[in-house]
Amino acid sequence: MIGGNNAAFEIGGTDKQVIRNPINKMPYIPGSSLKGKMRALFELSQGTIGSDGGPTLNPTHLAAQLFGYIKNKKEGQDKQQPSRLIVRDGELLNADQFPDTDLLYTEVKAENSVNRIDAKANPRFFERVPKGARFDLNITINVFDTDENGASFLNYTYEALRLVQDDYLGGSGARGNGQISFQVEAVKERSMDYYKGQDEAQTDLTEGIPTELK
Repeated sequence: MIGGNNAAFEIGGTDKQVIRNPINKMPYIPGSSLKGKMRALFELSQGTIGSDGGPTLNPTHLAAQLFGYIKNKKEGQDKQQPSRLIVRDGELLNADQFPDTDLLYTEVKAENSVNRIDAKANPRFFERVPKGARFDLNITINVFDTDENGASFLNYTYEALRLVQDDYLGGSGARGNGQISFQVEAVKERSMDYYKGQDEAQTDLTEGIPTELK
């Protein structure tokens, strides 16, 4: 459940809406949301959270090498590197399986908190995609000859995906929302010659996909 714009909120409506494609009104997973979750969990697992609680800016850290870092003048770091990881928006694939949901392709989950002092109830309504919704996922990893750990970037990406799979994506994960699993169908490695018209300049790495992501 990744939040969208509540500009159209009405009395009796949902307190939190999902983000939707403005053209076809289908919910989707922003690539930036998935990528941010991947980075946060990967940094936690590596113990390399930034000193201010944000992303690490230390270029020696694996998360910085894969996800990028900016200049940090306070630490005397005058270089920066763009992210090597590109995560596309995930479009809904099986919208036809949800013809009768509460809202268009989504459901409304009712929650209720109770004041411990006066026992007054505070009902809330959250919009979320139904269980079984499937989204397309496309990730590109750019690896350059100068990347010290470039050969391991794919394995780091697998690790980050597994971490998200055992955590949650979006808001209210502690209340049961956001459980997600990945099914990686194919992985291709393409050298620069591939983009120059040599179709054979690519390697199929599908057999190396971890069992947890199949």
